[in-house]
Amino acid sequence: MSNIYESAEATLGFISSPCLTKVELRVACRGIADRDALSKPDPCVVLKVQSHGQWFEVDRTEVIRSSSSPVFSKIFLVDYYFEEVQRLRFELHDISSGNNGLRDADFLGAMECTLGQIVSQRKLTKALLKQGNTTGKSSIMVTAEELSGNDDYVELSFSARKLDDKDFFSKSDPFLEIFRINDDGTESLVHRTETVMNNLSPVWKSFKVSLNTLCSGDHDRELKCTVWDWDSNGKHDFIGEFQTTFKEMMRAEQEGKQIQWECINPKYQMKKKNYRNSGTVILNHCKVMLHNNLYTLRYLFPLCGQQLVVAIDFTASNGDPRNSCSLHYIHPYQPNEYLKALVAVGEICQDYDSDKMFPAFGFGALIPPDFKVGHWKPEPTCVAGIQGVVEAYQNCLPKIQLYGPTNIAPIIQKVASSASEEMHTKEAMEYFILLILTDGVITDMADTREAIVHASHLPMSVIIVGVGNADFTDMQILDGDDGILRSPKGEPVLRDIVQFVPFKDFKHASPAALAKSVLAEVPNQVVDYYNAKGIKPKCISDYESSRTFSP
Repeated sequence: MSNIYESAEATLGFISSPCLTKVELRVACRGIADRDALSKPDPCVVLKVQSHGQWFEVDRTEVIRSSSSPVFSKIFLVDYYFEEVQRLRFELHDISSGNNGLRDADFLGAMECTLGQIVSQRKLTKALLKQGNTTGKSSIMVTAEELSGNDDYVELSFSARKLDDKDFFSKSDPFLEIFRINDDGTESLVHRTETVMNNLSPVWKSFKVSLNTLCSGDHDRELKCTVWDWDSNGKHDFIGEFQTTFKEMMRAEQEGKQIQWECINPKYQMKKKNYRNSGTVILNHCKVMLHNNLYTLRYLFPLCGQQLVVAIDFTASNGDPRNSCSLHYIHPYQPNEYLKALVAVGEICQDYDSDKMFPAFGFGALIPPDFKVGHWKPEPTCVAGIQGVVEAYQNCLPKIQLYGPTNIAPIIQKVASSASEEMHTKEAMEYFILLILTDGVITDMADTREAIVHASHLPMSVIIVGVGNADFTDMQILDGDDGILRSPKGEPVLRDIVQFVPFKDFKHASPAALAKSVLAEVPNQVVDYYNAKGIKPKCISDYESSRTFSP
């Protein structure tokens, strides 16, 4: 049985390459054609990377409503390898109103280049190519900035009072933009808040931004903050602006004082004799939070008690395991997709698991001896290492009967129960990662959404890998990338804890691509949870001093 495990491990052998540096990419577009005489596009840019001749989405910007020349606040963070040709593709889509997904979006054009081209030129502007590689009037500008070694970030929260009313029949709909003033005098958009509708004293949601992005690590660098009144036609009305520095923000926080700035409209200041301001903007919260690799590793090292839980789909849609067409068919030397996905993710996660003992479950099967639908689990429930999970999986297939339905809410609830117990322990340092492998769209979507919203308050993440060739479009709703997941009652998730990836997208990709994709968000999810709970990691020196090293 071990040769199957070794074969899967070899098939997914990880290629390591030293990362030269991390690069931030900012994106803006110009000259996007209007939909028609009455409406402008709602643009969104999708970033894809090429691997083994195929394009894979890695990230996307926010959707900007009614804009022909959008400047996106979303910043793409990419690893730059000098020795590799890293091909990128930027796709521009017009997103349908009320839907942030790409399913009903209109493709407006794309630009392909290498990361090296952007880094070498610092600012790359190219025409967007439509279907058939025809050029239009629209273009895209991508700006690159290499990051310094400091990955600390800051959490900021702003509100405003008595802003100018720019609307005749209602109150202003304000949003705030923060720009960093660069050494050459140019401005870089750091963050754009959400719009608060019909409110002259808005409270904007708190947000996190790295100090590299905010001020290039220079606490005295000038920051320009601008308040606008949002208009549906994209022609937003200027309310006012002010200048500050991160040093000023931090001083107010350290002294425990609330800081506020007068929001000034220069035109009104020049024309109106009794003009004072166009309102005030208040900094409600400013907190620096460590977010460097060492800090993340303090949580992810074995001392933190990472717990990987595996759940495998045993529904009849997988096909009879005795048939070579089945997704569960065990070939003597070639691992099936379940095994490939299990090994790819498990090999990385087990390095951060303190005891290397993994709970494993199966769902949707008829379980002996009475063959009732239930959750299969090995004896004992926890098995040693990923190889133990592989062997338990192989051993159970001849004993169970594949059945249905594809319900994953009970599995999420079971792990959430353990995570909830852990949360109330003294140290509360164990974090749960649930890996679900399934061949189709789930049949308990409402219950699953409810379970995920509940789990978002707990120390756990959920990774779902779709195996086989089913249409997994409806599963994307569970991944928070297209918007905020909500329970059937409308309650939003506290934080994004789900990552869904179809395995078929990685059949011909580089060996490490699947693991990199499904695990990319986990470190941030772990750190975000402990930061929100105010739980500090154990000192790394404590861990290192307890290690024994071979000569």
